[in-house]
Amino acid sequence: MSKDYLGPFADAARQTLKLLLDVDALESSNQTESNASESNEQVGVVIGLTGDLSGEVQYRFPSETSLEIVKLMSGMEFTEIDEFVTSALGEIANIISGNAVTDLSNHNVICDILPPKINEVGDGMGSDETTYIFSTKLNSEIGVVDIKLQLKMN
Repeated sequence: MSKDYLGPFADAARQTLKLLLDVDALESSNQTESNASESNEQVGVVIGLTGDLSGEVQYRFPSETSLEIVKLMSGMEFTEIDEFVTSALGEIANIISGNAVTDLSNHNVICDILPPKINEVGDGMGSDETTYIFSTKLNSEIGVVDIKLQLKMN
């Protein structure tokens, strides 16, 4: 699979972090077959993709990054991951994904997103012979965001 489907998601994540939180994020790696953050304390948000692209995109936020994002969004201090924090991260992932599929549509790749699902720590996406996985990490002053794109070939 030679097309760059991950780029619009990384670009949308950088733009969303900048516009909503005034945080600059730099891409640190762009790989096939992910080595996402090894931290056990993280929040995973999965957005399903349908249409020309079928699969899902997963955003992984280490706990510290999660708490900083929600602090910047809400102006409130949080000390633990709770339903409010995970809901806010789900909304950030939804915004990023919506912006990414809009960009893809400008390149004649038409797809829709499904509502966000919060993964339990340690949950991951499976793969098989017909699946391609791409990943990247965005580093910022508030922490790291891992993005993993899993596409199933029809």
